[in-house]
Amino acid sequence: MITKTLVVGASGATGRHLVEQLLNRGQKVKIVVRSPNNLSEVIKNHKKLSIVHNSILNLRDNDMTQLVKDCDAVASCLGHNMTFKGILGHPRRLVTDATSRLCNAIKVNKAKKPIKYVLMNTIANSNRDLSEPVIFKEKLFTALLRLMMPPHVDNESAADYLRRTIGQNDKNIEWAAVRPSGLIDENNVSGYDVYATRTGKAIFDSGKISRINVGHFMADLITEDIIWNKWKGQMPVLYNQSISG
Repeated sequence: MITKTLVVGASGATGRHLVEQLLNRGQKVKIVVRSPNNLSEVIKNHKKLSIVHNSILNLRDNDMTQLVKDCDAVASCLGHNMTFKGILGHPRRLVTDATSRLCNAIKVNKAKKPIKYVLMNTIANSNRDLSEPVIFKEKLFTALLRLMMPPHVDNESAADYLRRTIGQNDKNIEWAAVRPSGLIDENNVSGYDVYATRTGKAIFDSGKISRINVGHFMADLITEDIIWNKWKGQMPVLYNQSISG
């Protein structure tokens, strides 16, 4: 049973929803944020929330090990700001480096049962375990993204780290990489669909999913064993029902 989750990227537009969902379910939550200003007063003052004021990559290895030691799950909602500095500045491997360092810290602790690692990824990243079909113009566009958009390469590398380095049979870590379709803002959780593969064009007609729905599904993965057992080791894709049909 999951009792405490570490969330990195908790002050982001999706991370805030995940934190709130977990707290609403009675979970203890630990977050790492440079500033809690983006969090609501209700969340910041919640008795089951603990806050580490830092940047995740600034932590030393020993600090990282202690950070995850009492957690049953780790969730990453890290991402790059869509500004000139956020796209082309450093750290270019924010998501990948955080994922690899957090997983290494989990392994050092050697918990009695596998720790869940839930990564927020992107629908623009294909699941190469499934050989997902990609139309020719999307192949060209993805090649351009890799050249011009370091955040896309970072997202691909983070998922590849889980697929290839952690794999399906790691004794310490089980994982899932959530691929939202086009992100939109909504105030309430609504109906959404979850698929193992992309149902439409990945980039040019990706569909929509609300950030609050993404937070809800990630919380389900962490707290609901039936849902976790269905999706662990996979890269599920999310679409709002109202958009996907």
